[in-house]
Amino acid sequence: MSQGHDWTFHGFAGEFDGHVREQLPWYELASAAMGLIARQYIPKEGKVYDLGASTGNVGRVLAPTLEARCARLTALDECPDMVEAYNAPGRALRADITRFDYKPFDVAVAFLVFMFLAVPARRKLLARLRQQLRPGGAIIIFDKLVPPGGYPATVLARLTWASKLDQGAEPGAVVRKELSLSGIQRPLYPGELGEDAVEVFRFGDFAGWIIEG
Repeated sequence: MSQGHDWTFHGFAGEFDGHVREQLPWYELASAAMGLIARQYIPKEGKVYDLGASTGNVGRVLAPTLEARCARLTALDECPDMVEAYNAPGRALRADITRFDYKPFDVAVAFLVFMFLAVPARRKLLARLRQQLRPGGAIIIFDKLVPPGGYPATVLARLTWASKLDQGAEPGAVVRKELSLSGIQRPLYPGELGEDAVEVFRFGDFAGWIIEG
């Protein structure tokens, strides 16, 4: 049986915003939660990084805070069409987030990004971010987590699939995408972010964490 092609974000900018909202029914809720969390840590004239910015969801959610506090946002994405389509405050740069030269910052947001990085690369990235995080700041990560074992894993998988179908996703497309993510999407392991990562959001096998500076 053919498993199709590997998933890629390249050439996907025009469909991205609609796709994520179809596939992730809690996307708006998680985005709003992320914005409220980040607001607690962004100081006046603060420095913010958006890792894997795509078309600018994080920047749009943070726009009122960035404007009110004269904070600067740098949005990073390796896909040229995403950078071109970026429609949010801040400066969008084409960059590999695992190799970017980060300067000291107050807040870094990685919204559904780490699961698309190789395990060694994302662990090195997190270490680098920790080194540049200013006291009082935060690294905010929303991502997919490896589900627990046993029957709860089946329950969570069914919850995720049901939510996609409820949003109108075509069943065949859901299956094809899932197969295309084989080896491309690697959920985070429990404890991978460190003992100081505080969980602040959960829906099925997706979660959000804060790491304070």
